Amino acid sequence: MKHFEVAVIGGGLAGMVAAIALARGGRSVALIAPTAATGDQRTTALMDQSIRFLDRLSLWDKLKPETAPLKSMRIIDATNRLLRAPATTFRAAEIGLDAFGYNFPNKALTGVLETAVAIEGNITRFTSYADSIDIGENAVSIALAGGEVLSADFAAGADGRKSKLREAAGIGARNWSYPQSAMVLNFGHSLPHENISTEFHTESGPFTQVPLPGNRSSLVWVQDPSDAAAGLELSLAELSKVVEGRMQSILGKVSVEEGVQVWPLSGMMAHRFGKGRMALIGEAAHVFPPIGAQGLNLSLRDIMALADILCHRAEIPTPADSGDRFDRRRRADIMTRTASVDLLNRSLLSGFLPVQMLRAAGLHILSAFPPLRSVVMREGIEPGGGFRDIPSALREKFSRRKA
Repeated sequence: MKHFEVAVIGGGLAGMVAAIALARGGRSVALIAPTAATGDQRTTALMDQSIRFLDRLSLWDKLKPETAPLKSMRIIDATNRLLRAPATTFRAAEIGLDAFGYNFPNKALTGVLETAVAIEGNITRFTSYADSIDIGENAVSIALAGGEVLSADFAAGADGRKSKLREAAGIGARNWSYPQSAMVLNFGHSLPHENISTEFHTESGPFTQVPLPGNRSSLVWVQDPSDAAAGLELSLAELSKVVEGRMQSILGKVSVEEGVQVWPLSGMMAHRFGKGRMALIGEAAHVFPPIGAQGLNLSLRDIMALADILCHRAEIPTPADSGDRFDRRRRADIMTRTASVDLLNRSLLSGFLPVQMLRAAGLHILSAFPPLRSVVMREGIEPGGGFRDIPSALREKFSRRKA
């Protein structure tokens, strides 16, 4: 039986990054997953903290040519409700950054990660699925679909919302759904985006354009499932006109590209994120709507925490309580981010006047109070970073009043 220090189960973006991070942290890693699919047309926006993590793993330079910087984020209230929020623009330069983050096609990152996994000496790739998993006090035993059996001191589950490792550990999950679907597509446009991402808030959810290299952008359009299904039936020329109208023609003529996809919106959160000799990362631990560019960024923070716990002293065996330590460390961040995305989404759907008032008032305050806006921007890209700036923000505000 082959033995490894860590087994990573699942070979999506989170699974491959986890395997690379743990291997470069000094652990011998078994990556158990078939080769990643190459047909993913979606894009991902990674924030500054995540970019710095990829840079530490020597992955960023290879990905950067395929990315577009997000220098500004603009929110426009496109509802027809009585109380509407003012248009608000957040600029990375306000907090001393060149960009909040970078947007890129998922397949670009997949290619970079597959190459890095293939040349990493501390990673052994198994392309069979995990058929059964036994989590013991001293090791984790994994039987592969091809019949091979291997063991590891610790297992990390990056095997999605139907995680076999989560099931083997006896960890339940809370699931919920939304009366919405997300249409995901890429499109060309005649006017430059100037590295500005624009999010239109509508009664059915956000309509979010994010820059890609050149005169191209990606779009996540959250809408009623019947409207999304009807949109799929349109020709690309017809859909292009619809998207251009929704964009208020701010990017000129729109040309939607092949590969339009629709995904029903739902959420999931595991009751625990780790225990004993196992931990859950990515969508094995948490799933929520593609709102606010939080999904993969949250997954990378899972990986940062796990690598810190398992690789802090890579010369010693993995402690038996590493999963419990991971659970305590990740709980606040995961629960806070899940709740905030859920609240934002539901606030757009609500026709309740007080909810509309609170949302509009919040954007009014952010628009009128630059120090608070800076706090919110920093918190959005790095949890805890914004709160550390609150004292200085308050001092700046009061010093301006005295002056």
